[in-house]
Amino acid sequence: MIDLSIIIPIYNVEKYIRPCIESIYRQGLNENQFEVIIVNDGTKDKSMEMIADIIPAHSNITVINQENQGLSVARNNGIAIAKGEYILMPDSDDMLIDYSVKPLLEKALAEKADIIMADFVQMNDEEINNIPQHPIKQQEAFKTTEISGKELLNEYYCRWYWRSVYRRKFLHENNISFVPGIYAQDVPFTNECFLKVKKCLRTSWLLNIYRRGHESASSLYSLKRANDTSIAIRKSWELSRSLSLSPETAYQQDELLFSLFYLHICAIEYGHLRGFVEVCQAINFLKEQIPHLTFNHNKRQRMWAFMYNQLPVTVFAFIIYSNRKLLRKLLRKLK
Repeated sequence: MIDLSIIIPIYNVEKYIRPCIESIYRQGLNENQFEVIIVNDGTKDKSMEMIADIIPAHSNITVINQENQGLSVARNNGIAIAKGEYILMPDSDDMLIDYSVKPLLEKALAEKADIIMADFVQMNDEEINNIPQHPIKQQEAFKTTEISGKELLNEYYCRWYWRSVYRRKFLHENNISFVPGIYAQDVPFTNECFLKVKKCLRTSWLLNIYRRGHESASSLYSLKRANDTSIAIRKSWELSRSLSLSPETAYQQDELLFSLFYLHICAIEYGHLRGFVEVCQAINFLKEQIPHLTFNHNKRQRMWAFMYNQLPVTVFAFIIYSNRKLLRKLLRKLK
């Protein structure tokens, strides 16, 4: 068994994929230690051409070619053939910071941790292009602390699969995978990991450069994305109800689920849906996924739960679509 499998799904990232792959080979790792699994998810641009010379130059690269099935299926297919004791899944438009993986991997192997979660830095294209002139700040001394799944749930929203190293055995034994076909696949994946993890290490060590500011119009909160998020919330809701959680962990999970629900409602409200009809469709789809939601930890949560559970879809949609300023003012008083 090798130590690490790095899985990179590729779909229409021709501007960014070469820097991503090149950064993997600036980690100070022996190529016999790790493998790179590139999943060509039916990309329609020149992404594969951009790395055509890199692939044959390294004996530890495996390429999977598939019809476009989305990031979830691409990552699941990569995990299915991975041979590493640990798995890393950086996004294909991001980069790994030079020499950042080695200490994480060594610590994970020594401690047999299920997850080791690192930190990241955000940069735009111009800042990344000027790294030689303006390098990333010096890393602090590498150190980790053990953290529980409950504490991870407390760190809000938890969409961090790309900045964590996962033990492959942990994922397989707990049947954890990405939900196929949805945009918000990272939400139920990380949520399930945090609820089932037995040993997790947390570090402020910087692992990734998260590339910001290049989102396209297709990344706006469309009806498809709203529906995908509804499925992600349902998956997390069903998971929390299927496990025997301690009262404290159940409380944290409910707080997370309310945060997901509230952010979803805000995105529907302020997103780029085409008018009141699509707002109704988005709310109706969420209701189809989860007919009844229970949030009762404070007055604000109870108000949202009452409106969601008791009001007709059109009335609830009209309230968040037409009276958002008044609604925000009322709900702030109920905290």
